[in-house]
Parts: sequence; structure tokens; C-alpha cells
Amino acid sequence: MVAAAVILPKDILIDGVNDSKKLTENKRKVLFEEIKQKAFSYGIGIVDSKTIDEINILQATFLAMTKAIEQLSVTPDLVLIDGNHTVRNLKLKQQAIVSGDAKSACIACASILAKVTRDNMMYEYAKQYPQYNFEKHKGYGTKAHLEAIQKYGPCPIHRMTFAPLNCKQPELL
Repeated sequence: MVAAAVILPKDILIDGVNDSKKLTENKRKVLFEEIKQKAFSYGIGIVDSKTIDEINILQATFLAMTKAIEQLSVTPDLVLIDGNHTVRNLKLKQQAIVSGDAKSACIACASILAKVTRDNMMYEYAKQYPQYNFEKHKGYGTKAHLEAIQKYGPCPIHRMTFAPLNCKQPELL
């Protein structure tokens, strides 16, 4: 799980920023660097698969968001959150915005930072576990990915509580 937080200067507009899912991978990579350069502050929070299995995906999302916010060099007056949930135990004023990445430049920038960071992680995992082809599907539940899990079993980065696996953590992991 990867989440990001971005604070943009008021006068900055980054051309091409949009929902990360609507951008090409190459465009996201270019914007990733530009966002990091132009942002007043940014943070990236990462939660591993073992923790996700322990606390569930929603709580892991909140934890990744909290980690990202804690990395900011300044405390924001208001935290805008993409979705319909605010983060429990975050002692900052928050506003959840459904489809926020289409409505807020800061949220869209954060979605790009999170997506590129996650994709880069998957490229590294692809080197460790080449049989899963993480570089192609980035860990999403595609047919090819599910077939690889069926053929090779899960590897240490798989979420054991993910529905197709739905098993306990193997002793060796």
C-alpha cells in the first residue's frame, strides 16, 4: 500500500496533472519528477503486505496516509483525502472528497507520486520474483497474475488475506 501527500504552492499549476489512472506511465514518470521539484512539501507512506494482512486494507490505507502526512515539512491546515473516508486518529482537520483526484490538484499530484512509487517497487519485485511478471501487471489481480499465483503459489509480498489467496501466512514467509 502506497499513499502520498502533496502541498503545492498557491501559484503553481503543473500542466497535465490528472487522476493517475488516466495518465500514461511515461506521463506519470515525467510528472512525478516535476511534482517533487515544484511541491512545497510532499511525503510518501508505504505499508507492507504483512501489515495489510494484520490490520486489513482500509486500516493499512489510513496508516500509509498518516505516514505520508507525517513526512510533510509543514503541518497542513486541512488534509484533503481522496475518497469517502477520513483518517481515524489523525489529529488534523480533514475533508474527504469522492473522486478527489479529479477535483483537487494536490490530490491528483499525490495520486501520481503514490502510483509511480508503487510501480517502481513492482519493477524491483519483478527482479526478485520474475515468475510473477510484476513488471507487467504491477501486482494487480489480472488473469496472468492469478495464474502465476496458482502455478507458483504466493511469494512473500503477496497479501495472504487477498480473496483469491485467502490463506494464513505460510510459516516460511
